[in-house]
Amino acid sequence: MDKHHPHLLLQHHQHHHHHQKLSLAKSSRQSCSEWIFRDVPSDITIEVNGGNFPLHKFPLVSRSGRIRRVVAEHRDPDISKVELLNLPGGAETFELAAKFCYGINFEITSSNVAQLLCVSDYLEMTEEYSKDNLASRTEEYLDSIVCKSLEMCVEVLKQSENLLPLADELNIITRCIDAIASKACAEQIASSFSRLEYSSSGRLHMSRQAKSSDGGDWWIEDLSVLRIDLYQRVMNAMKCRGVRPESIGASLVSYAERELTKRSETGHHEHEQAIVETIVALLPVEKLVVPISFLFGLLRRAVMLDTSVSCRLDLERRIGSQLDMATLDDLLIPSFRHAGDTLFEIDTVHRILVNFSQQGGDDSEDEESVFECDSPHSPSQSAMFKVAKLVDSYLAEIAPDTNLDLPKFLLIAEALPLHARTLHDGLYRAIDLYLKAHQGLSDSDKKKLSKLIDFQKLSQEAGAHAAQNERLPLQSIVQVLYFEQLKLRSSLCTSYSDEETKPKQQQQQQSWRINSGALSAAMSPKDNYASLRRENRELKLELARLRMRLNDLEKEHICMKRDMQRSHSRKFMSSFSKKMGKLSFFGHHSSSRGSSSPSKQSFRTDSKVMERTCASMD
Repeated sequence: MDKHHPHLLLQHHQHHHHHQKLSLAKSSRQSCSEWIFRDVPSDITIEVNGGNFPLHKFPLVSRSGRIRRVVAEHRDPDISKVELLNLPGGAETFELAAKFCYGINFEITSSNVAQLLCVSDYLEMTEEYSKDNLASRTEEYLDSIVCKSLEMCVEVLKQSENLLPLADELNIITRCIDAIASKACAEQIASSFSRLEYSSSGRLHMSRQAKSSDGGDWWIEDLSVLRIDLYQRVMNAMKCRGVRPESIGASLVSYAERELTKRSETGHHEHEQAIVETIVALLPVEKLVVPISFLFGLLRRAVMLDTSVSCRLDLERRIGSQLDMATLDDLLIPSFRHAGDTLFEIDTVHRILVNFSQQGGDDSEDEESVFECDSPHSPSQSAMFKVAKLVDSYLAEIAPDTNLDLPKFLLIAEALPLHARTLHDGLYRAIDLYLKAHQGLSDSDKKKLSKLIDFQKLSQEAGAHAAQNERLPLQSIVQVLYFEQLKLRSSLCTSYSDEETKPKQQQQQQSWRINSGALSAAMSPKDNYASLRRENRELKLELARLRMRLNDLEKEHICMKRDMQRSHSRKFMSSFSKKMGKLSFFGHHSSSRGSSSPSKQSFRTDSKVMERTCASMD
């Protein structure tokens, strides 16, 4: 029988692919009759999954240790029928193994090598019973042919899905996964080397070619056909081999779009839930490797399928780290809870906002940490402003929901720090919409809402609307009118100061000081603190100038008093003015200790002029 042994690549027969629907037993007998010995009657029938194969004992026992043992251990030496239960690969794979025993040529391919390996283990077709047996031939084909090709490895993994756990015990899965990871890593390395080029100065550098056109990620679509458990093992192996996070992310996006779309049509929610949880667990730790819209899509599925808490918290944390790239449609996550609940997920969005505000921060509340909001880990000011506008738009979108209670609305509105909003127009609009949709609110609840608004940060149009808004509490309307009056007074002071002959830079500083409320709103707390210190110094200088004017008024008062008391002697008036001058100077000196020396000198000069004027009046 050895002289008829098949070669590594054998001619494939197409006779077992029937085009008509026949019974398994009839088709087995018909196919067997075409290649078994016709001149020798059958002496044993092998039954596999309801299919009967009339064969001969000698070819089978010479190759299969299992069949040899069954025949030898049977009570009847003339056994004529053997049933093989749970044979991997079924009747079709057993037919190939029987052909191998008979020396019939067929081809080992990536489509049948996994089944042949498993059936050779089941039938014990090893070197112990025959040289160059089926097990050794299929092992050689797997190692020398399949593991050299990523596509063939994927095909073997696909065929192995129905052969578990035996395929795993024979290391078929592990060998193919390692080969895929190594091949993908090698492809990326080769692609990176292909993009190396010399600059004009002779230095070697990487060309600025788009990563999507590298050609090293062609395997992404191939892996999308795998079952989720095998796909997970492939991705973990790729991570260990150092495949780029961007490639891992692109593969996850491709796999999720394919599988979740297909599963949603069939309605297999349990399997879909496992897919979502697995993909989230496989996401790279690096930021920006997958689009934020994809993360929100996964979060919607996670909420709808009620996945594990850890899965949803992981997605919320990832989204919070790049929330400034989100849109309003991303945040509008439908609620899939019982009737009577809000239309959108409020608690989920709140946790995302908390993650955004606290990313990289600690809980220390010392004085220095209050102004360290521009640290490398905390959100940048531009990101904070974008998210603040996004939150205001989100509040306006959910405000008309009649099922949205006040605590949840306040939860979202107060999620960001105070310095996040440069203007409060968006927040005012959202609150006005909420008041319009919830007209039964008590006065205390309306006051809670109005306290969220900084009326100094309203634009002229929003302030004019708020001043006539009957839905606001009366106290809030008074505040609006008060701040509008302050703005009017500030503008008048600014125009008055422009008429004076002051340096242009000083005019700008005065204008900045008057509008400090709006300016400080656009600053971080650290910059705001520095600005307040500068304003404090300017106010001290202004106070010193006011005291100088007060001294001038005191001098005029003295002159008027001396004019009224002309009956007194000139000597008495002179001594009285000297005493009053000393008294005024002392008061000025004590109250403005921090004034500059030119102010003191100016006051002494004015005192002398005053005395001369009074003397001439006498």
